Amino acid sequence: MIVKSDALTARGRRTRAALLEAGREAFEEHGYDAVRIDDVCARAGVSHGTFYTYFDSKESLFGEVAGAVVGEMFAASMVGPAVPDDPYARVEAANRLYLRAWAANSRLVRMLEHAATTDDRFGRLLLELREVFVRRGAEGLRRLQEQGLADRDLDPRLTAIMLGGMVEHFAHVWLDLGEQADERTAVDHLTRLWARAIGLTHASTSCRPHQEERGEA
Repeated sequence: MIVKSDALTARGRRTRAALLEAGREAFEEHGYDAVRIDDVCARAGVSHGTFYTYFDSKESLFGEVAGAVVGEMFAASMVGPAVPDDPYARVEAANRLYLRAWAANSRLVRMLEHAATTDDRFGRLLLELREVFVRRGAEGLRRLQEQGLADRDLDPRLTAIMLGGMVEHFAHVWLDLGEQADERTAVDHLTRLWARAIGLTHASTSCRPHQEERGEA
């Protein structure tokens, strides 16, 4: 019987967390296919039977690990209040943070993508996890369109999917496959391409506060 997370005791929560951490370490070191449940149990210091108190399979463990990783990437790529309230600067900051988050977690993301090619469950999970990034990008574009700073003819969702795919693919080629570029140049190019694609220019956003101060449109 699988014990639901909200019904766990403090000790149960610690055991479950230990299994998740052990699973993450094992998947990162050896890859999804090579990991056995016994390997995870040994790392977590629990019995084989204890594993099934919290997870019904290696697949369910991996699904939760992958979800946690994407959640960490989403949080790590959030642009905070320290970045100036200028759309171009915030796109630039988001690209920089995403590349750094990818560098820290790309092995598990690629593992999930590989698993999704042979297992529909992981395919659905991958789409669900990517959806949080798509929604964020689409909402950001809608705000810029409402402010008159982005092309109003663009479909926010499709644009977010396409431009997000550009950034993700570049991150893979650069950080996983070894394309030569320094971070500053990479972020600059990604940001210029993203901004031009939606009709946003550095000049138009940087001069906007001054126009508002003078009462201009």
